[in-house]
Amino acid sequence: MSFKFVKQVITPDELLNEYPLPERDRQRKSERDEQIKAVITGESDKFLVIIGPCSADNEDAVCDYILRLSKVQEKVQDKLILIPRIYTNKPRTTGEGYKGIVHQPNPEKEPDLQEGLIAMRKMHLRAIAESGLTAADEMLYPENWPYVEDILSYVAVGARSVENQQHRLTISGMDVPAGMKNPTSGDFSVMLNSVVAAQKSHTFLYRTWEVTTSGNPLAHTILRGAVNKHGQSIPNYHYEDLRRLVDMYSQRDLTHHACIVDANHANSDKLYYEQPRIVKEVLHSRRVSQDIAKLVKGVMIESYIVGGSQKVNGHVYGKSITDPCLGWDDSEKLIYTIAESL
Repeated sequence: MSFKFVKQVITPDELLNEYPLPERDRQRKSERDEQIKAVITGESDKFLVIIGPCSADNEDAVCDYILRLSKVQEKVQDKLILIPRIYTNKPRTTGEGYKGIVHQPNPEKEPDLQEGLIAMRKMHLRAIAESGLTAADEMLYPENWPYVEDILSYVAVGARSVENQQHRLTISGMDVPAGMKNPTSGDFSVMLNSVVAAQKSHTFLYRTWEVTTSGNPLAHTILRGAVNKHGQSIPNYHYEDLRRLVDMYSQRDLTHHACIVDANHANSDKLYYEQPRIVKEVLHSRRVSQDIAKLVKGVMIESYIVGGSQKVNGHVYGKSITDPCLGWDDSEKLIYTIAESL
């Protein structure tokens, strides 16, 4: 047969029972969720900064980074809500390479999904306990949601997943903000169709159950740039792109209008050092257009302790082994720049 069934892994209930979220951190998450939700709904004029490593590959380095972030959060809390990226599942364009800590808790060893699920949860729990910040993760595999549903405050659906029916329907059952990225083609209609679907109620098959969801009014868009037929990056963070999205939102029957701008990926052509410039341009567009200011609720930045990237066996502490990231000093400076410009 085509599938080789290796072993059964721990169930979500078993994992949550073995590694529970402490009551203190449960309360922290509840408070953070309400604050983030208020930004998406427009009740709060604070600005979201979803920031952190491209992939959460090393628990010590990731938690070190987030602890630094928490200290900055204290200084900008009147204007910004910082949401650390703890991305434990990584999409691979060709299927090759490091797929995240869920697959490989040790990036240099063979996959071990059982240990990976444990490593994922332990890292999230440690980050909350040490920093008080609840995180964002990418929902690459919808079936994995029950393993983290009690600890995440933000979920992203990637450019290659956003057209997938199961992703859209699963998001409709979540109660935290979920960002739907534009597909790699750059088609805004596809992205908005995903938001429409995610905001509605659905009945479907999920983890051997027939389920019904209530719809997620906090589903929104993420602009991450596009790639044309020649493989060239096409940014979509400019003023004209944001105005176009404002107009397209107005033609849809959606509960809330909200957008996050991803400053890396195809928007920067993966030139990580361009992210500060891109963020500043987005902030300028918000200043000159009230409609854009109402729509754009935050930015997404790929950032780590050491700038750039390295190979899996590079062993430079706090340096990305997937996409290149902005270094800590430049990231901290950028956060303060964002706060000062609001």
